[in-house]
Amino acid sequence: MRVSSRGVTVVALLADPDAPTEIAQRMAQTLTARLADKSGQGRRFDVEVVSEPFTAGTEDLPTLMRRIMDRGSSEDWDIVVALTDLPLHTHGRKLVVNLSHEHGLALLSLPSLGGFRLYTRAQRAVEEAVLGLAGGAEGPSQSQPLLGPFAGRLAPIHPVPVGGEETADLRYVVSGPRGYLRVLVGMVRANRPWRLVPGLSKALAAALATGAVATVNSTVWSLAEALSAPRLVIAMVGSVGVMIGWLIVDAQLWHRSAEGSLEARQRARLYNASTVVTVGIGVLVCYVGLMVINLVWALFILNDQVFASMTRTPLHATGYWTLSWFVASVATVGGALGSGLESDEAIRAAAYAKREQERRLMLQDDHGDYLA
Repeated sequence: MRVSSRGVTVVALLADPDAPTEIAQRMAQTLTARLADKSGQGRRFDVEVVSEPFTAGTEDLPTLMRRIMDRGSSEDWDIVVALTDLPLHTHGRKLVVNLSHEHGLALLSLPSLGGFRLYTRAQRAVEEAVLGLAGGAEGPSQSQPLLGPFAGRLAPIHPVPVGGEETADLRYVVSGPRGYLRVLVGMVRANRPWRLVPGLSKALAAALATGAVATVNSTVWSLAEALSAPRLVIAMVGSVGVMIGWLIVDAQLWHRSAEGSLEARQRARLYNASTVVTVGIGVLVCYVGLMVINLVWALFILNDQVFASMTRTPLHATGYWTLSWFVASVATVGGALGSGLESDEAIRAAAYAKREQERRLMLQDDHGDYLA
């Protein structure tokens, strides 16, 4: 077992900034006791959390493992578990965890754990990785089976061979449609799409202004009363689609791979799918918020007698909802136009996590160098 000179196994959680650091700090509060309980035999552990961008500038697994190894060798650590919210790939598959029993290293890609119960899954993965690595350099065959709770029929995680020249000696990946969906959901969760609404202040201001004006417009009243439910649904889908498309095109969020390989195209599809879903969720949250605000505004400002005289229809509860629904669609289009006042950096900051922003900027620079 790996034990420092103090008779305690020192475990370092090396985490990328933002979400990985938050998870690591929360995990560290109970990880020491949980490891001691699960290991038995009176073993003791000490857990440290270090937040730094160890994935900056690269997604290459051997490079990342060397960085982690160099960082661990400069400290009094017995085991290093690195956490990142970047999706990592190896030979066309999505990486879950890379392990080196000889050097006591583990690299965990959080998106591959999915978007639901992320903390619980990450905690169990880290615990099993540490307990497996604590055996020292005996190798994976002598360690506990990693990720056992997730490697069942409903969770497509499985081990793959590792090249003899690599630092790692055991690797778990996800593959197939379920694996793709798991990583996609994990990427979207890492981007935190709900931050899109407060992050786009100018677009939100334009949408609110458009909604406030449209709510007191008699032409809009007549249109809302005349439109059937299917047409209101079409208006909603169209306005949300316009907003999503405008944000992606205007801020140049669409990724085009400079490489022609199958793996590069698969990565591009995954990145673009995460972009569409992330922005889509953010816009839908914005749409629902606009509908609620418009409803409150309509309840406060509208007069049922004036409304009835202009539309020849009495203003009932359904009328308030119909008007708010239609105005939300109109306001969303206004918000799309207002988003043009935002800088590309502001939109990227609202749409992506910090690691994802840096990764996309690096890929964009590489694409420019390739064209040059």
